[in-house]
Formats: sequence, structure tokens, C-alpha cells
Amino acid sequence: MNLTTQLFNSFFQGGFECSAHCLRSGQRLDLLESTQHYKYVNEDYNLLSSHGIKTVRDGIRWHLIEVYPGYYDWSSFLPMLQASIKNKTQVIWDLCHYGWPNHIDIWRPAFVQQFATFAQAVAKIVRSETDEVPFYSLINEISFFAWAGGDVEYLNPFFKGRGFELKHQLIRATITAIDAIRLIDPRARFVQAEPVINVINRTNNNINELNSYNEPQYETWDILSGELWPGLGGRKDLLDIIGVNYYHNNQWYIDGTRINRDNPQYMPFANILEKVYKRYHRPIFIAETGIEGDQRPEWFNYICNEIYTSIINNIPIEGVCLYPILDYPGWDDNRHCQTGLYGFADTLGYRPLCNSLAMELRQQQEKFSTLLNNVFISNQYTYPNLAHSQNNKLIIKNHGDHLNKYLADDSIA
Repeated sequence: MNLTTQLFNSFFQGGFECSAHCLRSGQRLDLLESTQHYKYVNEDYNLLSSHGIKTVRDGIRWHLIEVYPGYYDWSSFLPMLQASIKNKTQVIWDLCHYGWPNHIDIWRPAFVQQFATFAQAVAKIVRSETDEVPFYSLINEISFFAWAGGDVEYLNPFFKGRGFELKHQLIRATITAIDAIRLIDPRARFVQAEPVINVINRTNNNINELNSYNEPQYETWDILSGELWPGLGGRKDLLDIIGVNYYHNNQWYIDGTRINRDNPQYMPFANILEKVYKRYHRPIFIAETGIEGDQRPEWFNYICNEIYTSIINNIPIEGVCLYPILDYPGWDDNRHCQTGLYGFADTLGYRPLCNSLAMELRQQQEKFSTLLNNVFISNQYTYPNLAHSQNNKLIIKNHGDHLNKYLADDSIA
């Protein structure tokens, strides 16, 4: 069952783990290779299509394409792009999922233009192969990337105390890349996927203290839209589609203890989605969610119930992406992470199906079919097309009994 939305070819989506960063040992991860998705990309798209999944997140491996400065080898990307066209699969292409070529120094000013030039080159290739509107996720999870790579030495470039600096660098690169891609294809849509969290205190509700933990999750979106640190070049038209990444461990106490769903202090996911939508009034989809092992169907059931509640309560959600859609080897220990709708491929390319998750997916598709028809067909709503919204007053029509007015800033450049 294929359920479409205004933005996407399917409401229910799948994301291929495509991390390509270097570990502290110097070894580079390449999850598209280790999951064999690159080898079986045509088959994988076809498998997902059989479950009504016609929109996916997938990755472009910058380190394989820009083999030396300014020279691009597209042999690792073109087969994937052509497979998506053949299978009529809509892809949100990740351009930097924590990895970049070895010859590039992410701290130097040149990184910003190097990434933008690469992104523009990708856009030219995509435009030359297909007339479909392209979707890009330029730099994945900037907030997590900056924290993990700039503050706690977990990800490359493995620094402490430079998280703000890295965040600024990644955002500047994103802004420059969006403008570069729009020169090639003004129709392009951009997803900024960020983790959403909820941090609370066991003993008091000191607002300033809680804000110091919770507000940073919004910084990337705030900076891109020009609401925070406008000197970095943010503008309203740069914040297009909001991707919300949410997992079972995204809520905790200030002391670090995780808040489980059976805890009365656990914030329902629907409440988190409402906070994001009311803050930005942009298209939202759940860009990543999933869990390991036997909990997969139960977790997906919970997430879908919260999305259903959100839509009923006039929070327009455009989709939900099961991520990762394939089992994958763990970043740190290479263990078999059973997260997917499908497992590891055998020597013939056969992937075992997680039947319990497939059954839950089918049930959710049936449950959402009537709701989505009512929301996206009977009661159409629109978002501002901010790419060309200079000097225009724009209105977001929600599928409810109210209108949310959005006034584009006349000073947008």
C-alpha cells in the first residue's frame, strides 16, 4: 500500500545507513559497502517498493567521488541514481553523513566552498539524469555532528571544546551549498535532519537550567532561518523541510539517566513534534527512527500512534522513515545491529525479512490510509515556498479550523 503526501511519494519511508566517517584508528567506515546496499541497490529499492515504500534516504559517498581536489569520479553514485530512476524511487540524497575526503581539512575556511562546489556538482549530475524535483540532506545532524566531533571526541575530527566552531563551519557550508544548488535547480528541496530531545531535572524545574540543555537542539534550525546569529548568513528561505530524528534514548535527566516510556515524566513524542512545528511552521517528517531486535514492531507502533495523534491535532506530518531500513554492522564494534526491515544479504543477494516489523508496517499503512486521504486530499494545506518568497506575504493553511500566518521577511536576500 503506497500512501503519498504533498512532498513525498510515500508517507512510510526507509533510510539506508550511509555513514562514511573515519574512526580514531584511521579506518574509514562505509556503511553502503558493508551492508552491500551499493552492490544490491536495484534489488533493495525493489524490495522496499513491494512494501509500498517509494521514498528513501540514501547516501552519496563524497570520499569516493572527490578522489583528489576538484576532480570528481561519479562511478560510485551513478548506478545508485540510475537504480532510483529505474525503480521510480524518490530519494533524499545525503551528501555528508559524517564523512569527507581525506585531503580536506574541515576546520579551514576553504571547506565551506569545497563542500558547496561538490554539492553543486552533484546537482548537475542529478539534473542531467532526471527531471524529477530533487531532495537533498546536505550535512546530517549538524548539532550531533558538532557535539560528537567538536566537544566529546567521539566522531572525526575528534576534538574537545570546539563544538560551536564546528557547528558554525557546518552551517556556513550548508548555506553556501543550498545557494549553489539552487543556481543549478531552483526546484530543489532541502531536508535538515536533527535529533530532538527532552532533558529534565529530577528535583526542580529551573527554566534557565533546563533551557541550557534543551535549547541547543534548535540552534541549527534557528541559525539557518536567520533567527539566531544572523551574521552567519541565515535566511528564512534556507530552512525548508525539517527532519526530526528520534530514538528510544532521546530523553534523559540532567544527571544522564535515561527516561523510559513507562516513566510519568516521559514527554510523549507527539508533544515534541508539536513544539517543533509551532516553533518553525515548516514541513516536518520523522527522518530517522528505529530500534534494535524484537522491539522493532512495538517501537514503530508507538511512533506511528504519536504521529497519528499529531495529525489529528493539526500538526501536519509528511512522513516517517524507518532507519536504518537494513541491518548494519555497528560503528564501534562491528556487531550485527538488527534494526532493519531486511537483514544482511547472502552471497546471492537474498535478504531475510523481519516479518513482525513488516506486519506492523502493513497495519500502520492501513490505519493511516483514511487519515492521510482526509488530510492531504480532502483538506489540502500549503506551506510557504520560501526559495522565491522575497517581499511576499505567505500563509500556511493547516488542515484544521485555524490558519497559521507566516510573514516572509521583506529583507530576505
